Amino acid sequence: MVSTVPDRQDLARLCASRDWSKAIRILDSLLSRSCSVQDICNRAYCYSQLELHKHVIKDCDNALRIDSTLLQAYILKGCALSALGKKEDAVHVWEKGYELAIRQSADLKQLLELEELLNREKPSEMINACVDTSEEPTSTVTSASDSGSESQLESVDTNDIHKKLKDGSEVCIKPNCVLGNQKIFASVTSRNKSISLDLRLSRGIAKVNEGKYDQAITIFDQILRDNPAYSEALIGRGTAYAFQRELESAIADFSKAIKSNSLAGEAWKRRGQARAALGESAEAIEDLTKALEFEPQSSDILHERGIVNFKFKDYNAAIEDLSSCIKLDKDNKSAYSYLGLALASIGEHKRAEEAHLKAIQLDPCFVDGWAHLAQLYQELVNTKKAFDCLKQLLAIDERFIKAYHLHGLLHHGMGAHRTAIKYLSMGLSIERSNLECLYLRGSCYHAIGEYGDAIKDYDAVLDLELDTMEKFALQCLAFYQKEMALYTASKIGSEFCWFDIDGDLDPLFKEYWCKRLHPKNVCEKVFRQPPLRESHRKGRLRKQDLAVTKHKIILLEAADVIGKKIQYDSPGFLPNKRQYRMAGLAAIEIAQKVSRAWRASKSMGKNGKKTRRNEKLNLPVQNRGGDCCSTSSSLETSTSHGYGEDRSTSNHFTMSWRDIYSIAVKWRQISEPCDAVVWVNKLSEEFNSGFGSHTPMILGQTKVVRYYANYRRTFNLAKTIIGEKRYVNNASDEAIDLSKDGRVNKIKNARSCSDLYTIVGEDFWVSTSCYSTAFEGKLLEGTRITLQKMGERGYDFAIRTPCTPACTPARWDDYDTEMALSWEAICNSYCIDAYGSTDMKALENVRNAILRMTYYWYNFMPLSRGSAVVGYIVLLGLFLAANMVVTGSIPTGVQVDWEAILSPDPDEFLQSVKSWLYPSIKLNKSWRSYPDVASTFNTTGSVVAALSTYSD
Repeated sequence: MVSTVPDRQDLARLCASRDWSKAIRILDSLLSRSCSVQDICNRAYCYSQLELHKHVIKDCDNALRIDSTLLQAYILKGCALSALGKKEDAVHVWEKGYELAIRQSADLKQLLELEELLNREKPSEMINACVDTSEEPTSTVTSASDSGSESQLESVDTNDIHKKLKDGSEVCIKPNCVLGNQKIFASVTSRNKSISLDLRLSRGIAKVNEGKYDQAITIFDQILRDNPAYSEALIGRGTAYAFQRELESAIADFSKAIKSNSLAGEAWKRRGQARAALGESAEAIEDLTKALEFEPQSSDILHERGIVNFKFKDYNAAIEDLSSCIKLDKDNKSAYSYLGLALASIGEHKRAEEAHLKAIQLDPCFVDGWAHLAQLYQELVNTKKAFDCLKQLLAIDERFIKAYHLHGLLHHGMGAHRTAIKYLSMGLSIERSNLECLYLRGSCYHAIGEYGDAIKDYDAVLDLELDTMEKFALQCLAFYQKEMALYTASKIGSEFCWFDIDGDLDPLFKEYWCKRLHPKNVCEKVFRQPPLRESHRKGRLRKQDLAVTKHKIILLEAADVIGKKIQYDSPGFLPNKRQYRMAGLAAIEIAQKVSRAWRASKSMGKNGKKTRRNEKLNLPVQNRGGDCCSTSSSLETSTSHGYGEDRSTSNHFTMSWRDIYSIAVKWRQISEPCDAVVWVNKLSEEFNSGFGSHTPMILGQTKVVRYYANYRRTFNLAKTIIGEKRYVNNASDEAIDLSKDGRVNKIKNARSCSDLYTIVGEDFWVSTSCYSTAFEGKLLEGTRITLQKMGERGYDFAIRTPCTPACTPARWDDYDTEMALSWEAICNSYCIDAYGSTDMKALENVRNAILRMTYYWYNFMPLSRGSAVVGYIVLLGLFLAANMVVTGSIPTGVQVDWEAILSPDPDEFLQSVKSWLYPSIKLNKSWRSYPDVASTFNTTGSVVAALSTYSD
């Protein structure tokens, strides 16, 4: 074993010459080999001489964890707290030390010193008392500072520290130290030079703490000119650079410091922080882990690494680090707040709330704590508590920009766009170039028809210079949203049927918009929307669109009631009045148009020839543009699974299933323009290279708040499918045989995504089955359950719509046929058996037929997004057309689209939904007196006004 005596001799010599920085290096080396409580105290003393008070406190805390009776640590810690202006905390520490000294057989001198400190009143006297003074001081040294002023250093005695080391040796950090019988004296010249260097270093650090970074860098430059490898100065300058966001320069300095002194834990820590700020999360964690080797009980480093792990989305590691930090530092409000964020990410919402509340309890004025708690309540759809948090937040700091953005997000998510604009504008009056506020306000203006203001905000976003990829992604979206605002503005005076995103917009534009790709390709290949016309220069709705009429009032009141039935009572789904109104108006319009089509078919049926069972059924395809734009070719479908001879009347209908759903799609498109809602087969030819909806339950380590409730059921279904098929498909759609090596049995016992992935060994998917009604014995491909590895620890477990070259065209054709037959079944059930009936029993087949078509729609998922709400809107509209009003809400925790996706056949879906849906259905014909939606809101402008004029 290598002896440490030379180190301790050097330590004594350096302390005698007051070369505290080099003494700290020796102590770092000693502590890396053996953690001695006395060496920790010695280092704290050296830090105190450099006025590095936070380091003093940290070392004293570490020493007291090892030996809570160490009086010297109480003395030094109290002095450091006092020097930082925390007089009450200092007194509390000294009192604790004094109580211990009274109870134990303590060193009389330290007891008297504690008593003297407690009796003093002035902070300056407390600081001076930190240095042991003897009756006969050995030396007093005065050194001129860089500015020319003189600084008097306190006299220090030669008394020994009374704690011995484990190996029996004894070290005393005093100006003159004795090791054995040898006195070490440094020359006055060397001592003055060392003192001058340390004073300059101390001045530089003070400038950093004061926020005077340029002055600090100048001081450190002067030090490093003569001492280029001086690690403390490199760390100081690197820290100043970091605060100025010159992160590359900061990292370079920290790296030089590490090269000069690899035991400088502070350099590893600071470099880790700088790398984290640059987004180099893996490297940052590596550096902070190295720093923990030097200070394994450092709450500060654990806190830093916990935050980096959180930002790196390694939430489990973040929780471990932050929990350890809190055990060491029970008053760390930031650690509690980030712990709350990490816990919320993995779905531990109750614990997350407790952590956030603890952070606020520690500091009622902690603005980030209030903001994070508001975000949690928004996710949990506790809007009252979320607004209370934001109110408290602005009471604390009315210039806290994030509070205004959170207000905007919450109001926007609830459909209160005008109120959102008010708060976002207040935020932008504080910070004009805030990207998030600008983009969100632009989208709110866009939604309510203030297109001129929307375009101004989108342009402002596009003009910003950005520093992160996340912000750049938002900037790309602003490009697409500006184009959409210009398109909609050009349509405000036209009939709503001419608002046709799917027919009018270039397929490549829609493809890139949906995928959120860089718009460079679009700019080069796609015709851009022209600027606002002179007649629409202000880009606002017309007066006639905003005019209130009796017919409008009747429809809007009815729509608000009907549309509210779309609400999912699950975390993540905010109540949105704008979407309620959209859904209600769409459902009424569907009911009115379907009812007229049924009435016309009955009239034609009396005079026209009915189609027999064994004949071909020609379902007309409407290709008129607007909301009725459909597929390019007619369907010719066998009716071998029809409904009895001479009972089919669908050939008389002028509406196809696509026409009906297009009504709801168009209302969904106009209601929230920031959502890219389009028919998937209306995208570009690149559609065949794959675009499908992606709905994750787990993303990395995040349990997605909206959909995680479906995780366990989906996971078990995936295992069942694998057990039956004995294979899965990889990312290249190649089959992976699992029948060997007992892998199927292992999959049965898998309990997590990690287990499942380990057994298969690569990314894979399995497809749910959807039993066909149109083709006897045929299984349609339903939804793909996919498992992909994300990084080292996380997984993407999701459902996706199959959209690949091998399956897309055939799948679309199969579901097109299925939807056509389902629509035929609804029409036949109502028009032949129950037309105008008020007998609920007679309408049972109609209800079942509507649910069957809804089942196939959800498994089809033909929209880029919005399929779930569109499916339920059509359901409400068709029930209404048959004089059945849905009066009940969707039960808590039920997501109707997932019920369909996870059911292999329509009958199972029917059984799961009808138990709560059917009891809430009431017969009611009063809706027939409603004014016609299409003529009451005949222009695009009037539709936008209808969705935007309710009271926030």
